[in-house]
Amino acid sequence: MDKETGLEFEGALEFAKNIPKAEIGIIGGTGVYDPRFLEETREVRVDTPFGPPSDAITLGVYKGRNVAILPRHGKKHTIPPHRINYRANIFALKKIGVEQIISPCAVGSLQDYIKPGEFVLVDQFIDRTHGRESSFYDESRVCHISVADPVCPDLTTLARVSAKKLGLRFNPYGTYVCIQGPRFSTRAESRMFRGMGAHVIGMTLVPECVLAREAEICYLSIATVTDYDTFKEQSVSIEQVVKTMKENEDKLKALLTDIIPKIPKVRNCPCKDALRDALL
Repeated sequence: MDKETGLEFEGALEFAKNIPKAEIGIIGGTGVYDPRFLEETREVRVDTPFGPPSDAITLGVYKGRNVAILPRHGKKHTIPPHRINYRANIFALKKIGVEQIISPCAVGSLQDYIKPGEFVLVDQFIDRTHGRESSFYDESRVCHISVADPVCPDLTTLARVSAKKLGLRFNPYGTYVCIQGPRFSTRAESRMFRGMGAHVIGMTLVPECVLAREAEICYLSIATVTDYDTFKEQSVSIEQVVKTMKENEDKLKALLTDIIPKIPKVRNCPCKDALRDALL
């Protein structure tokens, strides 16, 4: 996302002298804002051509790796999923040097065998959102980015190895239906998505992972299953979502801290060259 790759914001991606670089970004979803595992922390605010990101970014170090944490909904969870400035969030992380993003999120299960409390390493999505800004290229260039495989294969493989090593209950792949929100699904909608073969349902994966691909940033989705969606007879409640996320907090932290030191510093995946054949 510089002059060679097509974004035409003069100087917008020059690193500010007072902002240190970070190589790994974590976009914290519901219940994932705690930066206390980092050392040498500081907060920075980053300007973007698309407005401000969701909140200040916490920069710090974990086992020699420079990490940035950005709360997706804001630190006080005041931004609903359909109002998140996804372009600003991804651009801000790109601006401070992030090349690889880990994105924890909360989801509902659409399949009986995927149980609350488990993790799903999402590798596909079905987009049911509308009206969200989903590209950096709205004016002078056209970008047909490929998201045939929307997450980074290398990071996802790494996460599978870590989850298995830690003995976590996880599903190694899954299709995520991204709905507009902020409401939950009707039973008819939930049963339709289930019939489409989707595994989990949430509100934030799209356009976040698409914009990361346009930015040539590797993207890993770690979804925590908080409940069964409404294809079951019970209703979904935010209390249940928060309760399950809290119960899984230590497991998610263990997974993140096992993955971070193992992320390769030199990328060999296709994500880094995603714009090569995408721009007109």
